[in-house]
Amino acid sequence: MSTAENNHRIDYIEFPVLDLARTKEFYGRLLGWRFEDYGPDYASFHDGRLAGGFYTSEKVQPGGALVVIYVSDIEAAKRKAQELGAAITRDIFDFPGGRRFQFLDPSGHELSFWTNP
Repeated sequence: MSTAENNHRIDYIEFPVLDLARTKEFYGRLLGWRFEDYGPDYASFHDGRLAGGFYTSEKVQPGGALVVIYVSDIEAAKRKAQELGAAITRDIFDFPGGRRFQFLDPSGHELSFWTNP
């Protein structure tokens, strides 16, 4: 990793979760993320570009930053998220850069999927 190239870039993101196994199944099936366990209460993920982790927590407080993920087929992504138990918090809508929707993962974190117009 080049220090200058990665200076000031988000390098890793961590989420508190209520159920680590359910969270890994959700994101593994929804996005195809791969996981590496570090003990019973922590798993790192990698999507090919960004890495992060999930750690078991007794309490998850929704809110904060909204993680936005690009998808090529927004309708299929919405169907799959719902099939896996995601609650849609904002249905598909148009915005100047394309289309998106927002949903809650199994621990209550709100994320968004977007696509080009």
